[in-house]
Amino acid sequence: MKKLVLLRKMLSMDQILMAPGAHDVLTAKIIEQAGFNAVYMTGYGTSASLLGKPDVGLLTMTEMAQRAANMAEAVNIPVIADGDTGYGNAINVMRAVREYEKAGVACIQLEDQVLPKKCGHMLGREIVTKEEMVGKIKAACDARRDPDFMIMARTDARTNYGIDEAIERGKAYEEAGADILFIESVENVEEMRRVTSSFNVPVLANMLEHGRTPLLSTKELEKIGYDLVIFCVSSTYVTAKAVSDLMQTLKKEGTTKGFLDKMIAFEDFNKLIGLPEIRKIEQNYTTDRVEAVPEGR
Repeated sequence: MKKLVLLRKMLSMDQILMAPGAHDVLTAKIIEQAGFNAVYMTGYGTSASLLGKPDVGLLTMTEMAQRAANMAEAVNIPVIADGDTGYGNAINVMRAVREYEKAGVACIQLEDQVLPKKCGHMLGREIVTKEEMVGKIKAACDARRDPDFMIMARTDARTNYGIDEAIERGKAYEEAGADILFIESVENVEEMRRVTSSFNVPVLANMLEHGRTPLLSTKELEKIGYDLVIFCVSSTYVTAKAVSDLMQTLKKEGTTKGFLDKMIAFEDFNKLIGLPEIRKIEQNYTTDRVEAVPEGR
């Protein structure tokens, strides 16, 4: 089954879909091997990983699309990819949709922030008019070549303009053709319930540790009515903490021996990244006989 069709099918089920966030391809492979059925490519984590910079709109569309292509190629589960603001106006959105679809992702997330955007849990975010975002969503829907490619619309209206404005925008984005709605930075469970009861398309919950939204379990979110949950930067934060601890230990002790129980073993890591499969392919396309190169060549 195509990954695009698979994502739609999973979102039509009664059970909530979990899509942990990945800032690189290795993390996406670990997510797949852990048994998850979808992965979310985080723009926040990608900016940190690729540029060592915060999520403030520095990444270009082509950089994000290439990262998405690498991730989609490496895993057999659907990739939901952050597309920021669509990198400009409706015309830019159309190109972004086609590039992400060509990259092999199953869904692009588009938000209504003013470019350059910021992380959805930072202060200082500004949003475009509702009418402009409706036009961008319509452009995104018209641009996709496969009708199963999903368009996720996110609004950042809650923080500055309140939950009523956020829900009003969500309804307008649903009417414009969005397949999934993402009401960012809701601040309590009552707001969550209002969000999940307001729309007829799947609704996403964003769990960001130490962010503006209550950190709930998947079961709790499912009871509230969410269809999809992303743990957008959990793996990014864990990676940063683990590597920081390792480097502090190495600097202090001059060895990594005390960290061996926190590392994956050499052979296990090679299996994780597919070395046995590469060896099998090599055997299929090579021979035992090595031809000598004539003298003078």
